[in-house]
Amino acid sequence: MSESARRDLIKAAQQLLVNRCLTARGAAGPPPQQDAVFGTDPAELSVTLATGYTVRTHTDGCLAEAHRFLYGDQARWFRAEVTVNNLRAEAQARLEENPRYRAALTRRAACDDQDARCIGASGLQELRDRLEPARLAEVRAAHRTEIATHDQLRDRALHRSAQLLHTHHTPHQKGHAPS
Repeated sequence: MSESARRDLIKAAQQLLVNRCLTARGAAGPPPQQDAVFGTDPAELSVTLATGYTVRTHTDGCLAEAHRFLYGDQARWFRAEVTVNNLRAEAQARLEENPRYRAALTRRAACDDQDARCIGASGLQELRDRLEPARLAEVRAAHRTEIATHDQLRDRALHRSAQLLHTHHTPHQKGHAPS
């Protein structure tokens, strides 16, 4: 199964669970009540990234309920998901610690956006192409535990999604033929 198909399967199951939750709470809309979907302030979970940004989420909305069902542990999933989704940003931040890269950024910033010759002469893209893979490998190695947790919990969600959607789409009426 392709990565895209995995994402779509989990997304479909998540949407089904959120819709069920909204209906149960009498908040289905249209449009659905945003507090029922996402939760109410204050956000209970937060992760501060190596880039300095803090990402927060709620534990009381229908989306959180769906995450708990699919991933088993919403807090572990949230931490792993936010970290994995920001690996490239962390690698980029590490690139910017490099003095040669910062100098190339300065040269690039002095160029008009339409001046391809100036942009090329800045050396930024060449330097990025050379340095970024190593920085990304460093970041991935530093976060191998979070990556493993992410993969494990996503596999669990994939399995739970397949079960849920199979059960949801399986006809329960006697004599009903699948189309």
